[in-house]
Amino acid sequence: MTESTSRRPATIAVQIPTHWTPEQAFAVVELIDDLRDAIWQCYSVQLLDEYRDQFQHPAADRTDKDPHDPPF
Repeated sequence: MTESTSRRPATIAVQIPTHWTPEQAFAVVELIDDLRDAIWQCYSVQLLDEYRDQFQHPAADRTDKDPHDPPF
């Protein structure tokens, strides 16, 4: 690791200017939408898998559950 990279913060805070015109804010939102669309085009299958893994109900992972047990 070089000295310049060792001084970089682990995260970067995103600060949104409060003086944008409505047109500037709209342009940024359009850019974000375009970026999201491009990412989905490239990674849709992987993203769907990740969404499933992230939001799957924990009880669905149980393989030792008796199928006759009530769901509560």
